[in-house]
Amino acid sequence: MDETSKQHVLETRDVWPAEPGQAERHDYEYQRNGVSELFMILAPLAGWRHVEVKDHRGRREWAYCLKAVSDFYFPEAEKIVVVMDNLNTHGAASFYEAFPPEEAWRLTNRFEFHHTPKHGSWLNMAETELSVLQRQCLNRRIGDQSRLMEEAAAWERQRNTTATKVDWRFTTDNARIKLKRLYPTFKN
Repeated sequence: MDETSKQHVLETRDVWPAEPGQAERHDYEYQRNGVSELFMILAPLAGWRHVEVKDHRGRREWAYCLKAVSDFYFPEAEKIVVVMDNLNTHGAASFYEAFPPEEAWRLTNRFEFHHTPKHGSWLNMAETELSVLQRQCLNRRIGDQSRLMEEAAAWERQRNTTATKVDWRFTTDNARIKLKRLYPTFKN
């Protein structure tokens, strides 16, 4: 799981349509129209992902996203392993802020949390998938949250229909080279 934000940008002038030999053109001027938070939930081995679009990125939003993972997307799972960044919102305490104690305890026991190293967010596959979402869907002006939700849902449907999996290429040998400073050294 990971999250990012997307600024809503409205056009202030008409877009110049594409012509032979000339791509569609946008004026540099724009109107800022707020920001939405996107939560990426990814099951990399299944080739499944879900994008939640929210107004805020806080403890409650995070807790409600994981409740949906638990009760709606993977209700039959015994234990759900979640890999995520080290943010203050990412932890069992968020369940207790969002839900009554019994529900928070139930959800806490449904998940096994693993945090990426502080300076190793690139180890989070959901961040990789957010990068794909950005390049394929969000790299243009989207004026409001409802349009963002439509666009993200269309992208999600396409990726899930083809069951596109994350091609993870980071091996143990790569880790020993790139993360050498983290491995202990022994002197004879």
